[in-house]
Amino acid sequence: MPEEPTGRGVPRRPAYFGPAAMDAQAGAPDPARITEVAHETAAVIVGTGRAAHDPALTTRLVELVDELGLSTLAELWADRPARSLPGALWRLYALREWVRRDPTGAARDYAAGIRFADVPHVVAGVAEPPGPEELKALTDAILTGVFEGDLAIALERAAAFCRVISAGRAHLADDTDDHEPLVSSAQTRRAASMQTTGADLEACARLWRKDDLI
Repeated sequence: MPEEPTGRGVPRRPAYFGPAAMDAQAGAPDPARITEVAHETAAVIVGTGRAAHDPALTTRLVELVDELGLSTLAELWADRPARSLPGALWRLYALREWVRRDPTGAARDYAAGIRFADVPHVVAGVAEPPGPEELKALTDAILTGVFEGDLAIALERAAAFCRVISAGRAHLADDTDDHEPLVSSAQTRRAASMQTTGADLEACARLWRKDDLI
């Protein structure tokens, strides 16, 4: 397993943040403390997962939304800058949850974007053919890489996934523009949003390599 970048702190006693602890932290009334807690919890979760070398713990961390609910993570991390550790984690978990909730739609968008984003498709590393189950496996693999592999590569895979999805949505928007302009407009906005997410995750990967992702 790759070593941690020089200077990055790792918890001395890795401890899983359970729902009660996270809910209590998220409920802090002081805005400055809420910001502090967001970064602390992100660092603890990533540091714990990377220090433990425990497949069972990794699985629990990958499935964190299943246990806590997306709204709990949103309270912790959704308002943090996109190019920060909590901002990156929020986007990774939100992507996983979207694919799990709408795997057919995700597969449709992804399939539509492959020929317009062939290099990102390779970087994302989804199994062929990229159907609903393959995309669910991809998002799990990306989060697994956060805790067990090179976190920068996990972020780059997620960014590449976003770029393929964005290309697919843009293509589908073009196809529906003449007869469903409102649907086309919504798809175009969603494509732009996913493109931005991809750019933010790529930036996070660069920051992690410089030991500046906090």
